[in-house]
Amino acid sequence: MKAILERLFLHNRLSRSEAREVMLGIGEGSYNPAEMATLAAVYRMRPISIPELQGFRDALLELAVPFPLEGMEAIDIVGTGGDGKNTFNISTLSAIVVAGAGYKVAKHGSYGVSSAVGSSNVLQELGYVFTSDTDVLRRQLDRANICFLHAPLFHPALKEVAPVRKQLGVKTFFNMLGPLVNPAQPSHQLYGTYSLELSRLYQYIMQESGRQFAIVYALDGYDEVSLTGPFRFRTNAKDTLLSPGDLSMPTLKPEDLHGGDTPEEAAAIFRGVLENRGAAAHEMAVVANAGLAIQTLCPGKSWADCAAEARESIQSGKAMAKLKTLLN
Repeated sequence: MKAILERLFLHNRLSRSEAREVMLGIGEGSYNPAEMATLAAVYRMRPISIPELQGFRDALLELAVPFPLEGMEAIDIVGTGGDGKNTFNISTLSAIVVAGAGYKVAKHGSYGVSSAVGSSNVLQELGYVFTSDTDVLRRQLDRANICFLHAPLFHPALKEVAPVRKQLGVKTFFNMLGPLVNPAQPSHQLYGTYSLELSRLYQYIMQESGRQFAIVYALDGYDEVSLTGPFRFRTNAKDTLLSPGDLSMPTLKPEDLHGGDTPEEAAAIFRGVLENRGAAAHEMAVVANAGLAIQTLCPGKSWADCAAEARESIQSGKAMAKLKTLLN
């Protein structure tokens, strides 16, 4: 690692194969915490390159516990985190809403690192039991249309770096990798990124993969469609700038999206939205993201129809029913 760090300090970049070897070394516990923290610092001080991101991703997928979907069409809705906005759990709620609308969701996530409450925190508070048992997860997909792949169970190689990330408490290049390394590698992805540059890198990597995708980045820094202003929207077919008005929705204020500071508060917001008694702003943000996920799955459908499906999933109680099925 010392030789690698010396090269990086001299502003050299790693090849895809070199980046893969570095990540394999992390997975094997070959480096000490100071070396891993220093590596993370490098990628806070300069942008990561496409080959480096690809190589790190290659290694993590190679080391991951597999969960093949065997041809099943499914989507993941996931943000990188690290935007520092501490919103409520928009992507996780959107995943439940998409499941309630009748689509399969293989959700990948973990505990919050640079935010108060991550997807794993809120689901655990709601009563979800994490598992890597493929039979259990397939039953959840069959019955609830959704399963949750808790990253620490599927990426045991990262256990060495978890304490370092927690102690740093800021976004690192591991945030960049999280959405890209869903062990199921579902056929469709709706990504949120914390920077415009990272959305471009994701677009390149996903075009190479050949899978259907959409990538959002709100220009005011959110890693999801926040409805607080314009957002960049990239798909297999287009790259455009959209505003809340383009989705026939009002512009929200940042304070409208504040999440709970504890898992208990976050779970209360979560239930409120699904029980159709949440704040109007919360429902609108979830409908926006769930609607775009449905449109990613069904690009031939109009935005209005996709948003209507998402809204109906909440208001009819179907989304809440799927959550209850998932938890039982």
